[in-house]
Amino acid sequence: MTVETKLALSAQEVRSFSQSNNEPAWFADFREAALAQAAELALPTPDKTNIKKWNFTEFPKHTVESAPYTSLASLPAEVAALIDVEGQQNLYIQRNNTPAFSKVSEELKAQGVIFTDILTAVREHSDLVQKYFMTTAVKVDEHKLAAYHAALVNGGVFVYVPRNVVVEEPLQVVFVNDDADASLFNHVLVVAEESSSVTYVETYVSTIEESKGQANIIAEVVIKDNAQVVYGAVDVLAKGFTTYVNRRANIARDGKIEWALGLMNDSDTISENISHLIGDGSVADTKTVVVGRGTQKQNFTTEVRHWGKNSDGQILKHGVMKDGAQSIFNGIGKIEHGATKANAEQESRVLMLSEKARGDANPILLIDEDDVTAGHAASVGRVDPIQLYYLMSRGISKAEAERLVIHGFLAPVVTKLPIEGVKKQLTEVIERKVR
Repeated sequence: MTVETKLALSAQEVRSFSQSNNEPAWFADFREAALAQAAELALPTPDKTNIKKWNFTEFPKHTVESAPYTSLASLPAEVAALIDVEGQQNLYIQRNNTPAFSKVSEELKAQGVIFTDILTAVREHSDLVQKYFMTTAVKVDEHKLAAYHAALVNGGVFVYVPRNVVVEEPLQVVFVNDDADASLFNHVLVVAEESSSVTYVETYVSTIEESKGQANIIAEVVIKDNAQVVYGAVDVLAKGFTTYVNRRANIARDGKIEWALGLMNDSDTISENISHLIGDGSVADTKTVVVGRGTQKQNFTTEVRHWGKNSDGQILKHGVMKDGAQSIFNGIGKIEHGATKANAEQESRVLMLSEKARGDANPILLIDEDDVTAGHAASVGRVDPIQLYYLMSRGISKAEAERLVIHGFLAPVVTKLPIEGVKKQLTEVIERKVR
């Protein structure tokens, strides 16, 4: 099916942007071909959410120029609070579309680890990027938003961990949005070679009340045999964005991905988090927490697809809805034919704090193999009155008791984040949004 769409940039403008960044010819051609596909491909079709009238293609500016941060001391307070200024050895900060600060330890460099912004990586590590960029985890021709992203990438990060290298300290990335005209077409590409290990934590933080731009964000994680990746993310983008986020991983034999996602945007959001367990013995453990408020409309799809034998997929999603917010939580465990001894488990629970709030939990199991185990649990409801009664009987006010129950409900992701400043930020965002 083809759907003609008027796009914000022409092919010439896309090629000019590529040339202005001194990108290799293959990437300029890649962008232009993707733009042509974006004009014709259909939008994705998230289950139970009609996005045909959402604006995903129009925005004030493709790229805004922002001043870099001269030092960590010059960071705004909201950003500085996320970072251990003395202890964080590996850090990248992007301000709107500008690489604004970067620090990589000499130890990591000596080990051959690459940790840089995506457009620098396209220039300086061209062969590596070309091998993995939208060739393995996410494909350009999947739908309109994937192709549009490929054409307009204007930021993001590249991480490459060589074979047998264990990165002990987390890599921290902060994407700062402080310009209402900025659009974020960020691409994160993490490649963990055989028997390597890395923890990557990113935070999206808006310091403005409302945006006029688009957020079209894709993350690809490629995990080779026996490699492990912990991927933590906290998204706090402003109202006004139309947000599409696709975080996806391909996991080879005995590899493991652990997702810890705090999805706290104030914008209308479509979020996909998909893990492909390709190899035998591969593991995906996904933990997601969401808070919706105001008149937000959101759709969250978490999927683990089993291809390998003895693969294990775990999905845990907890959401809190208030005001008139509406959210769909789709949890999908798919076991392909031949994935014997696979295990697919999921739990989706939604708390609603007001009469007008709406949250739907949709657990889905699709099984094409006999010798497997699978299960799911889902619930949608109010805060448990028995829990409130128990706390209030200890002298705690109803408001404080409700706050404690909510924090306990969302704790699985908060406690999983390995960077203290990010953990504290997520706690404070939850506190502010449910107040």
